[in-house]
Amino acid sequence: MRNDDLQDERPLDDDRHPDDARTGGAYELFSRGVWFLREGHPHQAAMLLARAKQLEPEKASIREALGRALYMSGRTARARREFAKAVQLDPASDYAHFALALACERTGERERAIGHLKLAIAMRPGMPDYERALERLAG
Repeated sequence: MRNDDLQDERPLDDDRHPDDARTGGAYELFSRGVWFLREGHPHQAAMLLARAKQLEPEKASIREALGRALYMSGRTARARREFAKAVQLDPASDYAHFALALACERTGERERAIGHLKLAIAMRPGMPDYERALERLAG
């Protein structure tokens, strides 16, 4: 599995360079972290997003973005924990279930991965990435 499997193509609220944002607040840290993630710098993103998580530990969007940064940095077990928390905070997030499934697959939790992929597909049918991942695991 490639690290770019978790590249999220969803539009971001803020296209500014991270240096344009104020430092300190959770939203600013989140925005800067997502910018670094989108630009292909997951290690820098993880540092900023971890700080945002400290300020807003119950925000699923921060947990999901941090999980993506950790996954893309090769820290799969930590990513799995962040995705699991994102799913707990926002159980209706199909993408969080998908991401959790990929992290579970990488950490040897195949059955758990299949379960979360099935949930993601049920929530958002017709997503090719979700279906390919399930075919790969269940096949």
